[in-house]
Amino acid sequence: MIKDAKDLSSEQKAAIESLLGRRVLENESVSVRTFEPMPISRERRQHIADELRTLFAEVEANRQGVSDEEAESIMTEAMRTTRPGYTPR
Repeated sequence: MIKDAKDLSSEQKAAIESLLGRRVLENESVSVRTFEPMPISRERRQHIADELRTLFAEVEANRQGVSDEEAESIMTEAMRTTRPGYTPR
């Protein structure tokens, strides 16, 4: 289901803004979709989390000559290339 923001009731707009954590602009469209998550065992979830922690630790260990602020700026720029409306919290 896709709706133009200008056609939403005030209650619908408020609910969507609450979920998004930002205002919905009048020229935007809103898409709502539900899905059932793929079942995943607790053990598999833990294994994936452990692998990600290892990967992030390796990336952090290899980060040379970049301040925390510069790294944050790089991440924000990368997010904005894939999500133009992205705003860091």
